[in-house]
Amino acid sequence: MRHVIQLPLSHEEVFQGETAQQVPYHRMYGKQYCVPALTVYSPSEVEELRTAAEAVDGIYCKVMRFIQQYMPDSFLEHQLGIHPGLIPAARMEMVTGGITRQDWIIGEAGPKCIENNTDTPTGIPEAAALENILVGLAEDTTLAAPSAEMDERIRECFRIWLEFYAAQGLQGPVTFTSFGEHVEDRTNTEYLMKRCREAGYEACYAPLEELEIVPGEALYHKGREINLLYRLYPLEYLVDDRDETTGVDIGAALLDLVREGQLGLMNPVQHVLMQSKGFMAAVWSLYERNEQTPEYCGFTLFDDTEMDVISRYLLPTYFSAEPFELNAMPYVAKSYWGREGRGTLLLDGNAVQQKLDHQRLTELEEKSASPLTVRAADSLQEDEDEEIAAYYNNQPKIYQKLVPMEQVVIETEDGAYSGYLLTGVFVIGGRLAGLLPRVGEKVTGDMAYYCAAAVRERMNDEEEKEWRT
Repeated sequence: MRHVIQLPLSHEEVFQGETAQQVPYHRMYGKQYCVPALTVYSPSEVEELRTAAEAVDGIYCKVMRFIQQYMPDSFLEHQLGIHPGLIPAARMEMVTGGITRQDWIIGEAGPKCIENNTDTPTGIPEAAALENILVGLAEDTTLAAPSAEMDERIRECFRIWLEFYAAQGLQGPVTFTSFGEHVEDRTNTEYLMKRCREAGYEACYAPLEELEIVPGEALYHKGREINLLYRLYPLEYLVDDRDETTGVDIGAALLDLVREGQLGLMNPVQHVLMQSKGFMAAVWSLYERNEQTPEYCGFTLFDDTEMDVISRYLLPTYFSAEPFELNAMPYVAKSYWGREGRGTLLLDGNAVQQKLDHQRLTELEEKSASPLTVRAADSLQEDEDEEIAAYYNNQPKIYQKLVPMEQVVIETEDGAYSGYLLTGVFVIGGRLAGLLPRVGEKVTGDMAYYCAAAVRERMNDEEEKEWRT
């Protein structure tokens, strides 16, 4: 079981002053989100995650380019689920790299990347700022913060983006936007804005609700024209946005500006291709048909090293559940645009759906006399309303091999909580930037706990072997 170090301080003692300012949402939905504890990784684990995550990022970018250049619009629309209004902008070949977060399960079969958040990843202040504070509070000189380079990775990413856009004639202040009243999104956005300023660029924040667009002309904030925009707002939402008062199709008008070269977005629109969970099935399909690609495009897409990375670190993922059902293998069904575990189902090999709430209820009954159930019981009360649930559950799905998650026990204000570890790995500008460990249910949702990462340094092979057991 994963080693967790509990800090000798209460939640209130840790999350005050500067610490509370860095992550003001250390409590969310009336519950504790950040815990005063550390998830410990070995040096070899972090190094393997670095190598694997950077290689996976390279494969994602390569497949993205392949799709942009060779696949028809019908593939983007039907296999990837891309809204037709997004396709022209998604085909624009922008600089690769960006701010992304892969999600990894570390289990007996080794680390496996189960998905990639390439459009609007969050959890940035937790890894980049809070982690270092919590590692320092442990007063253990053998521990280090694995996300220590994250700020520099962010600064360099903005340099690359803004040099690319400057070459296209897009310059001036960078406007950072999110819903102004959403504390988590605003904090993440403003954190990035500060790193952009540190990189030497003028930047300002503008709440999403204050932006105005004049179709065919420009995007504005209080009369100031915006040429460069970082937005923490998903493109699959944006494309359908419409001003109820004026009737203007906001998303379509903004995407027109992008296509006309009048507005530079960060992350670029091309990232929506990789954000679709259909992309994971596309990667696996290309992997299984790698020898056939010369017949289609004149070259073999993946080299031997890339084939090994896909085989070792990615999971079989299909557009149909049939490969798993024919072999009675457990699998996961994921909605194309599911977020925070919404639209995700765990299924057995006979297609018996184990919906998340039912799964939690079963676990609750099995542990009914234990304080470990408090969190699960409360989480049953957080069901989305019917409209939101329908939005995610009615989307097309991909089907992925189910791998067991690592169990972890952490101390919370409600007592001990036995959950499952999901390790977020930030890859920024193509390089590993930081780790975001979360402990939650078998499907990691927005009620999971953040338990900061730490790496145990100066560990020889024998010590690491003993530590792992």
